[in-house]
Amino acid sequence: MKKILVPTDFSEHAEYALKVAAQIARKNNSEIYLLHLLELPNQIANDGIGESNAVGLNSEIPEVMFFMNKVRERFADVRDASFLEGITVVEAIQFGKAFDGIMKHTEKHNIDMVIMGSHGASGFKEMFIGSNTEKVVRTSNVPVLVIKQEQGDFNPQKFVFASDFSKEIKAPFEKVVKFANTFGMELDLVYINTPNHFRSTQSAEKLMQEFTAGFNIDNLKTHIYNDVNVEKGILHFANSINADIIGMCTHGRQGLAHFFNGSISEDLVNHSMRPVVTFKI
Repeated sequence: MKKILVPTDFSEHAEYALKVAAQIARKNNSEIYLLHLLELPNQIANDGIGESNAVGLNSEIPEVMFFMNKVRERFADVRDASFLEGITVVEAIQFGKAFDGIMKHTEKHNIDMVIMGSHGASGFKEMFIGSNTEKVVRTSNVPVLVIKQEQGDFNPQKFVFASDFSKEIKAPFEKVVKFANTFGMELDLVYINTPNHFRSTQSAEKLMQEFTAGFNIDNLKTHIYNDVNVEKGILHFANSINADIIGMCTHGRQGLAHFFNGSISEDLVNHSMRPVVTFKI
């Protein structure tokens, strides 16, 4: 894990994410890519401004100069934070929609993980608008770690990974194992039994045993948990063992398919106060 992207709007939630990224970077000798997205009026943004270190003639426009200088001032304040001491931080400013900018930056710089702060969403906002964090969780090709609150000393010990343990999870599960082993975490696999999708204990245990065969997992436990639905089951199980992180895979559904099918991963990002990490199938 050499490159960590942290999108920031300089809010307290973005700082929570940056503090976690700093601790991960320090342990893994990683670089942090700190990205701020500016959405300017169309007549300015349409002129094709790129990153702050690669802007063209548009950088002479007074409005652009004003916004960029303000962001650079905020970057300077962030750089002075004691928790970033000794860590390489690469700063960038992009103009455009936040979601698009994050995806492009991830691809351009071969980012290994995105760490984002989020305050969640609820009600009509959750249903009709959604957050940039949700969109990144849904579509990112690299793992996304979402931080909702101050973590203090980020030293996770228990990592809950919930799944149906189908064949399509095999490929992304390699990243799950690597993530758990990197932090020396106990990997707690859980199968959530619901009234509509029920398996016997024997069947569920056999499913998880066959699924994990061939993976080099340092510290593994398997669990079966019964609840009214999958999301509540994951949250309740994580609470029951006092988990540090919850992990899931996401299909990356978009458009009407996403609207009608929903996404348990996005629901967890919205509703869990624990860190949530997602891996795209």
